[in-house]
Amino acid sequence: MRKFLFIFIAIVLLGATAYFTFIYYVPFSEGYRSGELIKFSRKGVLAKTWEGEISQGISGAQIFEFSVEDSEEDVIQNLKEFQGHYVKVTYKERYATFFWLGDTKYFIVDVEKEKSPHFVN
Repeated sequence: MRKFLFIFIAIVLLGATAYFTFIYYVPFSEGYRSGELIKFSRKGVLAKTWEGEISQGISGAQIFEFSVEDSEEDVIQNLKEFQGHYVKVTYKERYATFFWLGDTKYFIVDVEKEKSPHFVN
């Protein structure tokens, strides 16, 4: 009976480790989005995460919600500075997320400030 219990616990732990590893390291998609950065904040009760929104239209009808991992310090700093400006972000989409990483499946890995196509100077 002890051997069966040991094997069962080992299989459960191995399965959980494989699941978490797959979710964290295997991206579902990677891509780019651009728009006006309208929100960037740190929120949460148990685990604080960085969350933001980009408006992809003049009226704000299409909103792209994203998260940023704490390890992306340069991206966090740039997003704080680019608040209210037109930006282009590089993201990776995961199959799922964990509550301590963020609220969305979209994680920003790079950000660049760009000229807005709506206001030509």
